[in-house]
Amino acid sequence: MKKIVSLMLALLMLVALGACAKKAPEAEAPKTEAPKADAPKAEAPKATDAPAEPAKADKLVVNTVILKEADDSMKNTYAVLAVNDKAPFVDADGKEVKDVALNTAGADALYQWLNSQEALDMAAAYGVEEFGANLFYVLEGIQPYAGEIAPATEETKTIRLSTTTSVKDSGLLGKLLPVFEEKYGYTVEVYSAGTGKSIANAKMGNADIILVHAKKQEDAFVADGFARVVEGFQAERTPFLYNFFVLCGPSEDPAKVAEAATVLDAFKAIADGKFLFISRGDKSGTHTKELALWPEELGITAEADSFKAYTDWYISANAGMGACLVMAEQQGAYILTDKATFLSFVANDGIIK
Repeated sequence: MKKIVSLMLALLMLVALGACAKKAPEAEAPKTEAPKADAPKAEAPKATDAPAEPAKADKLVVNTVILKEADDSMKNTYAVLAVNDKAPFVDADGKEVKDVALNTAGADALYQWLNSQEALDMAAAYGVEEFGANLFYVLEGIQPYAGEIAPATEETKTIRLSTTTSVKDSGLLGKLLPVFEEKYGYTVEVYSAGTGKSIANAKMGNADIILVHAKKQEDAFVADGFARVVEGFQAERTPFLYNFFVLCGPSEDPAKVAEAATVLDAFKAIADGKFLFISRGDKSGTHTKELALWPEELGITAEADSFKAYTDWYISANAGMGACLVMAEQQGAYILTDKATFLSFVANDGIIK
């Protein structure tokens, strides 16, 4: 009897052990499924490449492009004028300003050097290697100054130049002035704004020389007695460089201005479609040119009341060329600019240095 009981217990133990052995694979099953649960991690190698894309995105790709250019009506001429130390200087309110001290000797030196063969050659070559195109051209028929240029003295070493943003934002002054300063010992302090503001700055006695690009305003500056003739020159105003204004806008060109027959037609297309346009709005040479290109019936002038009905598409920024280009790029707007500043803007990935 005891043998039978022992045998039955042994059989029961064997059955139990067999049952455990059969269940063991099921107990390991979750482990065999684990790789499937982690399957999404197989994409991790792609994730490690992710930083490369943001790095490219950080580099601004300029979408603003030139749509109209190389038109005689878009020629942009720069001139230099020395401020008359006996001029009727006035402040912003039109009141007389007395005891204005100008550095006429320093102004003469800079005026003469800007018209020298050395400076003209540098200006003509500027941008060709870096930007792949001429940014400025020397006016035909100009006679380079070949006389003596006085070096700086302790009394004449600081020259105040009032100029337009175009020659500054394009990088031209950054190329020319260091050569002049090193060669003759001067330091040129640059006030850069639109032509209107630059001329106003000189009328207050805050500049020795101006370099601007709005002939009507320059002629008025001369007529009002604010300019003088520099030794070696025949007139108060000396035009010496030029480039071209260009009409730019988003590459998509929703107004189809690139297809317009003329620049005037292009401006009409912008106005008719009420496409966003950034205006300098600062009475600069660029602003003056822009105002002459709108259809006459719109009545757009430098006065704010003249475009108050168009503010849903016409934005008067009252800012420099570089700042306005940034605005146009950000808002997908059309804009009139000098080509030199635009090429510099594009070459520097939408940054004005």
